Amino acid sequence: MTGTTNVTAFNSPSFSLHGVGVSSGIAIGHAHLVSNALLEVVHYQLPQHLIEDEIQRFSEAVATVKHDLEHIHESLRKNAPAEISAFINTHLMMLADKSLSETPKDIIRKEQCNAEWAIKLQMDEVVEQFEQIEDDYLRERKQDVIQVVERVIKVLLGHPHQLSSEQQTSALQQERKLILVAHDISPADAIQFKQHEFAAFITDVGGVTSHTAILARSLNIPSIVALQKARDLIHDGELIIVDGKQGVVIVNPDKSILTEYKLRQEQWELEQQKLQRIKSTKAITLDGENIELFANIEVPEDVVAAKASGATGIGLYRTEFLFMNRREMPSEEEQFIAYKRVAEAMKGQPVIIRTLDLGADKQLSGESETECANPALGLRAIRYCLSEPQIFHTQLRALLRASAFGQIKILIPMLSALSELRQSKLLLERAKTSLRKENTPFNENISLGGMIEIPAAAINAEAFASELDFLSIGTNDLIQYTLAIDRTDDSVAHLYNPLHPAVLKLISITIKAANKLGKPISVCGEMAGEARLTKLLLGMGLRQFSMHPSHILSVKQQILHSQANQLTHHAKKILALSDIEKIEPLLTKFYTPIEMRAKARH
Repeated sequence: MTGTTNVTAFNSPSFSLHGVGVSSGIAIGHAHLVSNALLEVVHYQLPQHLIEDEIQRFSEAVATVKHDLEHIHESLRKNAPAEISAFINTHLMMLADKSLSETPKDIIRKEQCNAEWAIKLQMDEVVEQFEQIEDDYLRERKQDVIQVVERVIKVLLGHPHQLSSEQQTSALQQERKLILVAHDISPADAIQFKQHEFAAFITDVGGVTSHTAILARSLNIPSIVALQKARDLIHDGELIIVDGKQGVVIVNPDKSILTEYKLRQEQWELEQQKLQRIKSTKAITLDGENIELFANIEVPEDVVAAKASGATGIGLYRTEFLFMNRREMPSEEEQFIAYKRVAEAMKGQPVIIRTLDLGADKQLSGESETECANPALGLRAIRYCLSEPQIFHTQLRALLRASAFGQIKILIPMLSALSELRQSKLLLERAKTSLRKENTPFNENISLGGMIEIPAAAINAEAFASELDFLSIGTNDLIQYTLAIDRTDDSVAHLYNPLHPAVLKLISITIKAANKLGKPISVCGEMAGEARLTKLLLGMGLRQFSMHPSHILSVKQQILHSQANQLTHHAKKILALSDIEKIEPLLTKFYTPIEMRAKARH
């Protein structure tokens, strides 16, 4: 980052925007606005004799996008983040789906409308279906649909490329860092934009599980999403500061603020360099407590990032990715190969694989759609699997087969009653029996765990722990169910707080139950990756954390500076409080004097 500033920026008023910081760090650079083709779509009627020509124009646009995505995929460097390859494959899958590649043709014929309008109409319908999905990660996949459609529309409108080679060269010549300001950013766009002058992402939409967030973390660049109107309010070329940790964008900063943030940027980069030094250091507290730091993954390719971060296992492998955006169920063989890849790549380290976590709102294999007034309380996760035993059976067989190639453990999501667990065990035994008859090898003693993410399960955690080999706390859903708050709903998202006394008590109950019975327990939700909460969780008795690979080193740093036996007393004080306003100040007592000074500076 050079000290060069845009003079015109200082003549414009300074202001700040607040969003959701999804990748920490500080970036200082000039805004590059990415067009939003969806806003340019207009509707017009076509005479009958031009309909087939319009359909042909649409087909050619789809083919062009397919070719572009394939070319981008083929040109990926070997060391490119695995997430990017996986996301591009997802976009190619979506593009091949008839709902996007064929249905718009029917709309063109029926409505006698232009291709841009037809695919936008179809996109709106598909997106509406995604919006009904309760699961955060899956609901965010509606942005994939939007991104794919936007690429098609850009081709139809005649401007498929968002950043010209001339602009890239100019930016390089002027030694400017570019910060992309967009309504949303697709994985393919991210690759095209990256170059060496790419400093940060900021977008109007998105959440902590959006592709923009995942990509930003994998690329280790600052990113802020959910800024609402950033693209409308920020002008091309304006100097902006992106504080990924605080979720703040400062536009046209004055000289004093710019100087302060340049200092913070230097401090941040220095801290990141220091963190790299502990990558191979074991996560052991000052008083000798060994802590396991696992990684959360979505696709087999994520193992590369997990191992690079120093993770000692996979604490949560979300299998939904295999089932998404397709009309046919993945076969047993396809699932087996994916699970086997992860198991072999981890070379004997634990791999905890969560069974299918989809709901009634997301139908598979061409099933007829059913209405669910409230998917969060409906037929989802293990309830869905138990209602579709053949789907569950196929996945269990694939998991068992893969267990012969590594230390695979099975994790059941969204348990609320012991009857669900017992039915799951019965189906697992049936899957084992079927493999024995075929003389197919598998781990006869495979571990079975349960996710505690419903208050009822947390309150009854000891009963679950007595019938399971391990527990895993899914804090994202646990918080939402406990507080009755959808954190993706802007109107109530500010009420979503992991430090709510009720949430902390439920987590504590669960950890105590597992520890009492000598059963391993981890936290695999966002709380596990929040470094400011690490010492609190240690004080509550947690010894296993599972998080996005990008958070592992910062959490490890907290562990290395912790006295676990001393943290217990502080944690008890916090758990005794019933007023959320008193908890945050007490949390600062977990910080070392150096950390407190750093916190005060910021």
